[in-house]
Amino acid sequence: MNDIAKKLLKEVTGLDEMPKGAYSIRENSKSLAKQSSENIEIVSKKDNSGIDIIVKPNTKSENVFIPALVTCGGVSDLVYNDFYIGESADVTIIAGCGVGTGDSCDGSEHNGIHRFFLGKNSKVRYVEKHIGEGDGTGKRVIDPVSEILQEEGSYMEMETTQIKGVDSTRRITRAKLKDDAKLVIKEKLMTHGDQFAESSFEVDMDGVDSSVNLISRSVAREQSRQTFISKINGNTKCTGHSECDAIIMDHGVVKAIPEITANHLDATLIHEAAIGKIAGDQMIKLMTLGLSEAEAEAKIIDGFLN
Repeated sequence: MNDIAKKLLKEVTGLDEMPKGAYSIRENSKSLAKQSSENIEIVSKKDNSGIDIIVKPNTKSENVFIPALVTCGGVSDLVYNDFYIGESADVTIIAGCGVGTGDSCDGSEHNGIHRFFLGKNSKVRYVEKHIGEGDGTGKRVIDPVSEILQEEGSYMEMETTQIKGVDSTRRITRAKLKDDAKLVIKEKLMTHGDQFAESSFEVDMDGVDSSVNLISRSVAREQSRQTFISKINGNTKCTGHSECDAIIMDHGVVKAIPEITANHLDATLIHEAAIGKIAGDQMIKLMTLGLSEAEAEAKIIDGFLN
């Protein structure tokens, strides 16, 4: 692993070295390192590029790392990862992608197709961070797709972060929830320059007392553009909530497109959206405490995204 790969790995996962337990690290469309643990098996696919992650029932408090790294221009990476979570298991999945093109004029992209199959009463925390780096003109593109199927009583929490360097991203997330299943998605996003980002979520609550909570916090700077699309379908007694809060700066553009459909009398669905600039009184208050305008702006953005 070269210095670029080590830096990207640190930024997307926090790792300084190979982790203990189960992991699969991918670099430039190839498997760099892979290891299973006693309770988590990682198997290479035979028909596609990617892996199956199989978590045994009743596995508790274990982590699995599956980062993908691109360390040069001219790479087009497509990977299929399937997660099979056993009944009553409780695991954390640390994913993420770092695309570094250096000074290349050739762009690179990573497309990850992830499918999650959560067994009854299982619990998953999924953490995904995307970053792009490089001084060249090559575009850095990351287009992730997530498909989620949650069995009775399961819980999934997704934390996705993209705050620098990715020129274009289209995130698609689709989920189906059965009885008492709960899904929480927390998105943090910042774009700048001419970057474009689109997040599209569609959730079908098919099970009684299922619930979903979609929360997006974003900042669009300079000439960047963002689109947030959320579709929540309540097909039985259930609870759904979608929230998009965005700050626009300079000439940034943010579009929120909510859609909530109640197909049952006891489906309770709510959407909230707020898009605007940084409040002037917040800036003034911080500047009276000795911060410069740039420092006050950075402090407000950091607090908003965290």
